[in-house]
Amino acid sequence: MASKTVTVGSSVGLHARPATIVAEAAAEYDEDIFLSLEGEDADEDPTEAASSMMIMAMGANSGDRVTVTSENAEAVEKIAALIEKDLDA
Repeated sequence: MASKTVTVGSSVGLHARPATIVAEAAAEYDEDIFLSLEGEDADEDPTEAASSMMIMAMGANSGDRVTVTSENAEAVEKIAALIEKDLDA
């Protein structure tokens, strides 16, 4: 299992537009990709990265740390790189 922890780069966090971009990219892979919010506000269950609604419900804000996990290391790298970008720009 591959994983990588990154900082949310979008100024609004992982909400509408950024969540949709991440979910669309995750849906391109056959393997499941999961997101976990780090810290005090962390939910115990990982979030399915292919669902924009679930990503938004996670409540990740700008500057929060998110761990991306999957059996596919390439998918982890791609999704992690998206999360680090300011997808609102």
